[in-house]
Amino acid sequence: MTGPSSTFGFRDVDASEKAGLVRGVFDSVASRYDLMNDLMSAGVHRLWKDATAARLNPQPGEVIIDCAGGTGDMARRFAKMARAAQLRRGGPDAQIMIMDYNAEMIAAGRAKGGEPEITWNVGDAQRLPLPDACADAYVISFGIRNVTDVQAALVEARRVLKPGGRFLCLEFSHPATEMLRKAYDAYSFKVIPQIGEWVAKDRDSYQYLVESIRRFPDQQTFVSMIEKAGFSRAGYTNFTGGVAALHHGRAL
Repeated sequence: MTGPSSTFGFRDVDASEKAGLVRGVFDSVASRYDLMNDLMSAGVHRLWKDATAARLNPQPGEVIIDCAGGTGDMARRFAKMARAAQLRRGGPDAQIMIMDYNAEMIAAGRAKGGEPEITWNVGDAQRLPLPDACADAYVISFGIRNVTDVQAALVEARRVLKPGGRFLCLEFSHPATEMLRKAYDAYSFKVIPQIGEWVAKDRDSYQYLVESIRRFPDQQTFVSMIEKAGFSRAGYTNFTGGVAALHHGRAL
């Protein structure tokens, strides 16, 4: 490698190569992405996403960025919650902007249908095609570990949020106990790639996804990165004993 490096699973690659490698992974898995999430987590990812949406508490008139949101799974939750609040107390429609680097993921999301509040956009988390201080909330779910420069993506999230804006990041994380870590490792490395081979006909992509989880910073290290990006009140909530974690911060 001649320039800065970035992680790609257990490998370190030239930073300039990572985006293309990750794009190849998600081009391959896009059509089966949501089905695979259900199979890999036995549906538990839906509970994590519901809890994330409840924490966000979308409101009428808010501008919400759903980064790395290609299939629209989270954005649909936000739209329905904002519309329910609108029916109770009125107000303008929420605006929910899905941003995803991968056009195949956007296409897979569109094919599933959407809500009138949702717009679909291809964009890089490190260089969002948006003005400063334009959004009330920024959410990224199971996507930040795939960006080339995680710190740069956090700084960009801070840039596009209005004063007081909410930042939420749902991501696989590090189990809190040694027993759970061992069980999770055994399941992840033996079962998930095999499911990928059987269902998505792509073992390698799911091997990468498992490896990328292990290379992601632990909960407290990620809190420090969020604070370094300029967020206040940073913290996290573990889900399923730390298998996933919801990190949060405020643009104050």
